[in-house]
Amino acid sequence: MTWTPDQPLIRMRDVHKSFGAVQVLSGISLEVMKSEVICIIGPSGAGKSTLIRCINALVPIDSGSILVEGRELHDPRLDKLALRRKVGMVFQQYNLFPHRTALDNIMMAPIHVLRRDRASVEAQARALLRKVGLEGKEKFYPGELSGGQQQRVAIARSLAMQPDVMLFDEVTAALDPETVKEVLATIRALARDGMTCVIVTHEMGFAREVADRIYFTDRGVIVEQGPPAQFFVHCRDPRTRQFLSQIL
Repeated sequence: MTWTPDQPLIRMRDVHKSFGAVQVLSGISLEVMKSEVICIIGPSGAGKSTLIRCINALVPIDSGSILVEGRELHDPRLDKLALRRKVGMVFQQYNLFPHRTALDNIMMAPIHVLRRDRASVEAQARALLRKVGLEGKEKFYPGELSGGQQQRVAIARSLAMQPDVMLFDEVTAALDPETVKEVLATIRALARDGMTCVIVTHEMGFAREVADRIYFTDRGVIVEQGPPAQFFVHCRDPRTRQFLSQIL
């Protein structure tokens, strides 16, 4: 199938996923257009992290359909490595190699996976560290960086693969308030530059500011969705209103 930018970059249709007897996703459908920023919010255990892990095939679905640039992820012939070059993901845990410098962490995948020339990869990695506000930290090891700085290295590492979409899974959950701001500013800049982003977050002010569309999930279903102005002011479902009243 040939994908064109007027079609959704990501299309999920009636996606179900269970872990044993626990149904985590119960018929999720959503679409993400190129350069769109989607925020997924909801209570703990609502299936948010599972949902975005399905988008880069870290979690296989039980039924339904997920298309990324026209490729069906439920297809057993799917090339998962090729998919993950297009779909970058940043986790709550930074997953950096502790014995490698910030610069080396960013350079490893383009050199070893994409087989790109070392000099051009290094130039790109230095530019990415500047982009995430870490110029001067090239030779620092993860243990010498704050949590927010490590998370920004992780974002730069994902960007080094030149993905078409970035997935962020509660990337500020383990950070203190000061470093949360640094990481959110980095994601905000990416969104401004036109990167397609799917963001699981509990930062409501950030979601209101950056999202084109917000999805509220509860018990594996999308309860409500809409642009921020509508979502935060005119939400209709009582579950959404209750959730927002507890955190705003």
